[in-house]
Amino acid sequence: MNGSQSEAAGEPTVRSAESAVALRPHAEDAFAAELEALVATDDRPRPARWRLSPWAVATYLLGGTLPDGTVITPKYVGPRRLVEVAVTTLATDRALLLLGVPGTAKTWVSEHLAAAVSGDSTLLVQGTAGTPEEAIRYGWNYAQLLAHGPSRDALVPSPVMRAMADGMTARVEELTRIPADVQDSLITILSEKTLPIPELGEEVQAVRGFNVIATANDRDRGVNDLSSALRRRFNTVVLPLPESVEVEVDIVSRRVDQLGRSLDLPAGPDGIDEIRRVVTVFRELRDGVTADGRTKVKSPSGTLSTAEAISVVTNGLALSAHFGDGVLRPADVAAGILGAVVRDPAADRVVWQEYLEAVVREREGWQDFYRACREVSA
Repeated sequence: MNGSQSEAAGEPTVRSAESAVALRPHAEDAFAAELEALVATDDRPRPARWRLSPWAVATYLLGGTLPDGTVITPKYVGPRRLVEVAVTTLATDRALLLLGVPGTAKTWVSEHLAAAVSGDSTLLVQGTAGTPEEAIRYGWNYAQLLAHGPSRDALVPSPVMRAMADGMTARVEELTRIPADVQDSLITILSEKTLPIPELGEEVQAVRGFNVIATANDRDRGVNDLSSALRRRFNTVVLPLPESVEVEVDIVSRRVDQLGRSLDLPAGPDGIDEIRRVVTVFRELRDGVTADGRTKVKSPSGTLSTAEAISVVTNGLALSAHFGDGVLRPADVAAGILGAVVRDPAADRVVWQEYLEAVVREREGWQDFYRACREVSA
């Protein structure tokens, strides 16, 4: 019985591991060829247990061309000095805190830094309001614990503990989402570089190469603010929003192209005009003024970040590929823009309608975009 027959008969189908492709490969897998090329050509000093030198890590993030002709694609488009400071911090005994508004690529930079430094970006603690202390310190296999009592076999190490033992880079995402008492479990780890296990009368000492990258966003101030004791253990790097329309359009275009290929979306004609429109709308609403500085506009409640622009354009590409002619048009992005802008149905809808009538309708060459947005906004 073949696969289609077994499925029709209601039997589970077993597929080979080779046919299962990860929807979103980890950075060290997606860019393995670039990392290997950097390893092969990198002749600069490397800190203990680092796969690459600090210079090569920065090149991996910012892009460049190696002496052998290998092109390293940019993973982050922004000030070079910020990346250099972030990389240098990881080479010291200070932990790194990436701070910025939502959508400034904090998680993206964190993942790629860990991939380049340690070759493993998966030692991750995802911060939420329900993150327990065990996620940062350690937990227990309760079957083993009840059967044999506290022991090393019963202990379940956290990603941070594993990073300490192996000299790797651990990541803590959305640090300010974690309850304050759980956050403070990092203090001893970051200051003393040790993790006590009082149940066993032991401790885990961090070996050289260990460090922590945490992320937090500016909009979460007041949710679970970092204590001054914990903040002192971090060197903070603030990731800014893209400085210009052109830079943001470049970021969105690059990321959308990567996502389109990973999702097997058919390659269509260049949709740069619609990308530019999406970015322009988001920037103007975000800044509260039009690009020429002549008209003030109200800002909606949402962040309208670069990440949201990428999502709107990617969804538009999928619409054009599966339900259109493959050409990215205003109608493909209009609904996505509406969903991103109108988070508060009452207040944000008024903001959006005023922007459409006062700015978009009067803008030369935007009439098709105006009609598409009006249609979905009706």
